[in-house]
Parts: sequence; C-alpha cells; structure tokens
Amino acid sequence: MKTLIISLKIFLFFTILTGILYPLFITGISQLIFPAKANGSLIVSNNKIIGSELIGQDFDSIIYFTSRPSAVAYNPLPSGGSNYGLTNKKLKETVSERKKQFIAFNQLDSLTEIPSEMLFASASGLDPHISFKAAMLQVDRIVKARNFNDFQKQKLLQCINKFTEEPQFLCFGEQRVNVLLLNLEIDKIK
Repeated sequence: MKTLIISLKIFLFFTILTGILYPLFITGISQLIFPAKANGSLIVSNNKIIGSELIGQDFDSIIYFTSRPSAVAYNPLPSGGSNYGLTNKKLKETVSERKKQFIAFNQLDSLTEIPSEMLFASASGLDPHISFKAAMLQVDRIVKARNFNDFQKQKLLQCINKFTEEPQFLCFGEQRVNVLLLNLEIDKIK
C-alpha cells in the first residue's frame, strides 16, 4: 500500500510539473519574447484576421500568385499529403494535369521547366511558400491581368524581392516567397 501511495504522489507531482507548470512557463516566455509567432503569426487587416504567415491559402484568380497545391485544400485540421508513392499512377496523372494547368494558366511555353512545388502537394498540405522561380513564372500573367505598365511591373518585381526569404540557415532549401504576404502587397500597387 505504501508503494502505491508513493507512486500516486510521484504521478501527481509530474502531472502538475509537466502538464501544467512547464506549459504555462513556456507559453509565458514565448509571449514575452516573440508574441506574434506565439499567437500563430496571424495577419490582420481592418480588425479582421485574414490568414497566417504559416498556413497557405488557395488563390485561383488570375490577378494573384498561385500557391503550392494542397492535398487537404489548405485545411489545417486534417493536415497531410496524399501519401501516393512516386510510382503511383494516380500521382503521375495528378502531376501531369497540374503541369498542364500551370502552363495554360500562366500562358507559358509547353517546354518550360515547372518548379516541383507547383506540381506536388507538400507533406502537410499547408505550405505558404513557393520558390522564387515559381513566382517569376507567374509575373507576366499578373502584369497582363492587372494591366500594369512598366513602372508597376517593376514595383511587382520589387515586391517579389522584398518577400523572398533565403534558404534556412543559408543552406537548407532554396529561396522562397510567402504567397499570402506577396498577394497582399501587390494589391497596394497603384
């Protein structure tokens, strides 16, 4: 009986320590040091939350940059990919269709090399970034759709450069652009 009581006391102690005190401590520290990130990096416009820098959104209008495809329609609750293997027939068909759509949507030459992130959904289905190259392939479509002059096109290119992030730790990944932030910024071009 004595062993059971000691076990229950240890269990209660560690439940309070690791289940209540530690999470509260870490939450408090994160709120002090980086509150925006601790609260989800939310983007607010006119007192309304319009998205997060961390979660991709679907943009299918010709006047906006398109995001990476998502197997879960950018829904963060069941985040995940299709889990199709590289030899799966359904994946090959999907990638082929996405390539055709991207080329047609952006009025590109059929021999244009399309960045892989525009063809394959990510593992989470929530990636907010596309590569710098994928953004540049969409510039002419957006310029034409918005009837931008040369000055406005230069402003658009400046926006892309402004929101281009370098590879993480200068060695992991490639240059990438946050699509939501970029699309919000190009709406400001007059």
